[in-house]
Amino acid sequence: MTSLSISMILASVLFAGLLTAVQVNGDSAVELVATVAEQREFDYFALAVQWPPTYCTKSTKCCDQSGCCRGEDSPTWFTIHGLWPDYNDGSWPSCCSGPAFDETEISSLLNVLDKYWPTLSCSKASTCHNKKGLFWAHEWEKHGTCSSAVTGDEYSYFVTALNLYFKYNVTEVLFDAGYVPSNSEMYPSGGITAAIENAFHTTPQLVCLKGALEEVRLCLTKDFKFRDCVAASDCPEYVSLPAFASLDATKPAGRLISGAESS
Repeated sequence: MTSLSISMILASVLFAGLLTAVQVNGDSAVELVATVAEQREFDYFALAVQWPPTYCTKSTKCCDQSGCCRGEDSPTWFTIHGLWPDYNDGSWPSCCSGPAFDETEISSLLNVLDKYWPTLSCSKASTCHNKKGLFWAHEWEKHGTCSSAVTGDEYSYFVTALNLYFKYNVTEVLFDAGYVPSNSEMYPSGGITAAIENAFHTTPQLVCLKGALEEVRLCLTKDFKFRDCVAASDCPEYVSLPAFASLDATKPAGRLISGAESS
């Protein structure tokens, strides 16, 4: 995707959002996520992008909502898992005080989110305090509410994550470096790390599943400058970047082997 097309997408999204934004006044008009114990200020952000063909090996069933089940339209690029506030000690805040997820707040973003931040599960995601809902609700209530001092309200949180995702295009970096989907090739994980280091001048965290690259995490300061991640990569010396083996979309929805997205 060119920088021009990305700029046009985001410009149209932002303009539409300004037209459809709704001002809600008064505490009685806002449903709040149940408050939790005061949580200290977070230290940095992790932008997590996931490789759908790896994640989708966890599932054997299909449903309309899952990006794993779209056949030729299934994502063959890294998609957003989340933008997470983290602590330097390896822990993180979650479910902070703030408005509950409201899909109407991001109505102008839904098409972009469905393409670049889709759910890869048929199960409803856990939101705060034992509720279930959309994957985006999970990400906003668990993580977005805890970063609102920097990222702002729900709409701004998702726009911030999208901007970072397009600006630091992991798919483009890896494909350009020759790390392309293959069901036979094995790639050195050190080479994948080096490609990202050369592009962004930061060391990412790689997360693998049974020898396949599942996730790349880029860590940033609260003013969105790169910094090294706290956690080490867990990938073996050589990893696969599997091509998509789309699930049979004609099968009825069923239970996922590993449940819904949980981070």
